[in-house]
Amino acid sequence: MTPWPAEVLDRALGAYLGLALGDALGASVEFMTPREIQHQYGVHRDIVGGGWLKLARGAVTDDTTMSLALGRAIIDRQGFNTTAVADSFVAWLRDKPVDCGNTCRRGIRRYITSGTLTARPNEADGGNGALMRNLPVVLASLKNEQALARWTIAQCHITHHHRLSDAATLAVSQMVRSLVLGEPKSRCETLAQTLVTAHPVFRFAPYPGRASGYVVDTVQTVLHQFFAHEDFEDCLVATVNQGEDADTTGAVAGMLAGARCGAHKLPYRWLRALDRLIEAQIRAQTTALLSLAARY
Repeated sequence: MTPWPAEVLDRALGAYLGLALGDALGASVEFMTPREIQHQYGVHRDIVGGGWLKLARGAVTDDTTMSLALGRAIIDRQGFNTTAVADSFVAWLRDKPVDCGNTCRRGIRRYITSGTLTARPNEADGGNGALMRNLPVVLASLKNEQALARWTIAQCHITHHHRLSDAATLAVSQMVRSLVLGEPKSRCETLAQTLVTAHPVFRFAPYPGRASGYVVDTVQTVLHQFFAHEDFEDCLVATVNQGEDADTTGAVAGMLAGARCGAHKLPYRWLRALDRLIEAQIRAQTTALLSLAARY
């Protein structure tokens, strides 16, 4: 049991399960164009596996498994420790995950070789890999905005040291935190506008129409669909049918939309399809991370 109200636990679990559901849904159409998706599926709206990774139905990709690795490090240390997080990422990589982005792989290998916890700033490292995995930090620091900012940037820089990656990861994490805490919808809108004001490249209205692994494209896609669709399923279906980096856009949209609606409103047919071991790990981590958050 956690000391948090049941509604907070429901929204936190909605965010974490939503991440995995968006990942599993989007993985089937990753690297496809919208036209290719339409030709093969009409509208892709069910968790079916397959895709370029030839996944089993309900399987997830690095978006979810890196999040779980980060969550394990926080729970095992009963707090955030950058070395413990890096070590957990090493264990994750050595366990041969189904996929791993180039920037994540390069950062983890640098840590293995040199022991350095921070990548050098690199304009080529503006991918979405740090953004996709940060949810355990959000949950563990739910009462402490300063800790959220410190821990977010520390885990980002293990693999991604890029100003737009930092800005996007922190802004989306603040949005998820606000939703889990049950703050008004206007708070999310303000946080999104603050990001766009500070970094106009993230402007998502009108929607530019790209959903690549570049963190700007990812955030534009996610925020456009999140604000356009109140319903969880509608939001995720619209997101992943943009194709390109659909597992990650689906995962990030799932975090936000799941935090907004709570676990009790997630589509049952999707939950039933999700890998049972992954679901069990998510449920256990959510409770443990919230229990930890109560102490900070």
